[in-house]
Amino acid sequence: MRISMPMDYAGDPKRSVDQVVELEKAGLDTVWVAEAYGFDSPTLMGYLAARTERVNIGAGILPVYTRTPTLIAQTAAGLDHLSGGRAVIGLGASGPQVIEGWHGVPYTRPLARTREVVEICRKVWARAEPLTHEGAVFTLPLPAGQGTGLGKPLKIINHPVRPRIPIYVASLGEKNVEMTAEIADGWLPGLFIPEKADLVWGAALAAGRARRDPALGPLAISAGGMLAIGEGERTRRLLDLARPKIALYVGGMGAKGRNFYNALARRYGYEEAAERIQDLYLAGRKEEAAAAVPQEMVELTNLVGPEGYVRERVEAFRAAGVTHLDVTPVADDPVRLVEKVAGWL
Repeated sequence: MRISMPMDYAGDPKRSVDQVVELEKAGLDTVWVAEAYGFDSPTLMGYLAARTERVNIGAGILPVYTRTPTLIAQTAAGLDHLSGGRAVIGLGASGPQVIEGWHGVPYTRPLARTREVVEICRKVWARAEPLTHEGAVFTLPLPAGQGTGLGKPLKIINHPVRPRIPIYVASLGEKNVEMTAEIADGWLPGLFIPEKADLVWGAALAAGRARRDPALGPLAISAGGMLAIGEGERTRRLLDLARPKIALYVGGMGAKGRNFYNALARRYGYEEAAERIQDLYLAGRKEEAAAAVPQEMVELTNLVGPEGYVRERVEAFRAAGVTHLDVTPVADDPVRLVEKVAGWL
């Protein structure tokens, strides 16, 4: 198991990159750069490429509705070249709230779109022949009935460093997770509870892996949470820091009946809490929503407590198939904390 980390997308990116530079020395394997509706991910990833030497630089995530498949492929190839083969591309459908509200793009056919984006990216990087694609969502070149009829198959001008850049897919729903296990190099699940993962996703993962091309190798899984070591009251205070984020996702990332994280919380067995969190959050009562997050959910989605307990949490994630422990270190000396956990792995 390796260590990865999400980069804070709401704060000062230069300060976050400074931290990544230090954590790279401590054994950080991959940094995930989110986008949401803040600064774009590729700009920050390029800056990371210039500031670092070994850490893998992952988009976590690029929404598949915000760019054409070929632009995603070009961006990945450019980053892979500048970083010396350290690019990782995380893709996801995001949700209607962001895609339709921020980007003004209809949120339609998310699974088919994701599948075809993956297929087209791999064709672009392989550079075996001029690009053509006929799918349910994308047709390349664009047929005459949908354009001028002047489009022609093209190859990417540059020669990518790698003909196969790793693609991770962020997915939560059963059909999306099944597709991820079939076609992706890796999986980015959110609010991951290792003890309940098999119950929630086991059948979907098995179905997808049954159709998986052996050439892809085993499915990588990047999951985790806040990482902190503390005793007694300090542990409680640290865990309370995670409550607002969980409340945001379970309560505010989408509307009633269309919030994937809320649906996940229900599948974990927190039906009543999920409904209450969402009602409170959508009513603007965010602090109450955070307080309504079940203590068990806070504890199991993070790695916070005495050192022995944290080691047990690390092993629980390992036992659930996690290959990249995705942590947000909270400590006076985060570099030393990451070094300590890297030593356990």
